Amino acid sequence: MSTMRALVRPPVPRLAEGLVTHIDRVEVDVDLAVRQWHGYRAAMEAFGWDLVEVPPAPECPDSVFVEDAVVMFRNVAVVTRPGASSRRPETAAVAEVLEGMGASMNRIVAPGLLDGGDVLKVGDTVFVGRGGRTNHEGVRQLRWILEPLGATVVAVPLTKVLHLKSAVTALPDGTVIGYLPLVDDPLLFPRFLGVPEESGAHVVLLGEGRLLMAADAPRSAELFTDLGYHPVPVDISEYQKLEGCVTCLSVRLRDLPAGRPAPREEP
Repeated sequence: MSTMRALVRPPVPRLAEGLVTHIDRVEVDVDLAVRQWHGYRAAMEAFGWDLVEVPPAPECPDSVFVEDAVVMFRNVAVVTRPGASSRRPETAAVAEVLEGMGASMNRIVAPGLLDGGDVLKVGDTVFVGRGGRTNHEGVRQLRWILEPLGATVVAVPLTKVLHLKSAVTALPDGTVIGYLPLVDDPLLFPRFLGVPEESGAHVVLLGEGRLLMAADAPRSAELFTDLGYHPVPVDISEYQKLEGCVTCLSVRLRDLPAGRPAPREEP
């Protein structure tokens, strides 16, 4: 079995009712979105990823954005408490799947708020966007859980986009990439590279230098190719209408060892 695993979750018929915050609402073609989700899956599977499907949540329009429900650090799962109350029911099924896989389970609890899309891991540094969906207490609890595991948790301001990973992600060498008009302070990152398109700021690392990215960022793809990487473009136009990007649609997992850390249940 592949050692590269990721969680995904199917879109639901109510997808078009998903939340929008920083952009105007436009019509979503749900049938096209379903085809695009299967294309996203196929792109990951083509490069050896074993996808673990979380059961759909028909009453949760945004549930396809599975990244927001959990933060993984090594083999430890931190089940989030989403900033939008309508999204909190999404986490239960994600937690059940991960617990069944043997993950060490931890949770963000009230009054903490944390969306997984606000969390960017670069090596052992965990950047957390503090803004509309994640609050100070959510950052504090995440730090309390992860720092004993060797992580350094760094809060960064977020005012221009929905989630931190709507503004920045990172290349395999640790360079943070972002579209400058949407990044509050690029100097907060040790190494930063601006990209020419908004959606070019979002990549999922598939291994061996391959970068899963949106198909509507050709100039950014050229930049990454010049740097020696291999872009893998996918069309996610319907998810972009809901402030989604390639990172939102999966959660990469690492193999879970037989002996794993005990969960820290009290923040």
